[in-house]
Amino acid sequence: MLQPKRTKFRKAQKGRMKGISQRGHQLSNGMFGIKSLDSKFITSRQIEAARIAATRYMKREGQLWIKIFPDKPITKKPLEVRMGKGKGAPEYFVAVVKPGRILFEISGVPLDIAKEALRLAAQKLPVKTKFMIARDFQA
Repeated sequence: MLQPKRTKFRKAQKGRMKGISQRGHQLSNGMFGIKSLDSKFITSRQIEAARIAATRYMKREGQLWIKIFPDKPITKKPLEVRMGKGKGAPEYFVAVVKPGRILFEISGVPLDIAKEALRLAAQKLPVKTKFMIARDFQA
């Protein structure tokens, strides 16, 4: 049987997001958090918009942790450029999010303020989320 010819260079692809999150699926820093229910790319701009919405509602009380980091570059070629001539320049960065991943954590504020702040943050994100409460939380 013939083997396919292997080339020296392999182009970096975007990859597939299948399965659930293997790490970052439990609250580690805060008492409250939001967990992803979908798999999507979340851009750095979306993360920043969610952070601003949550901290603005909390009036800078308590503490907020961002548990995802946009470390995957997404490239794009300029408009009206012919085929070939290599890969495009990095356009923006994304964080790969799978179901079960904790996105944001909050502590130091009451339950109702944390719930509303994380709801406002979740509205800025392209994934469905679920509100989480730590096991050792006393109301």
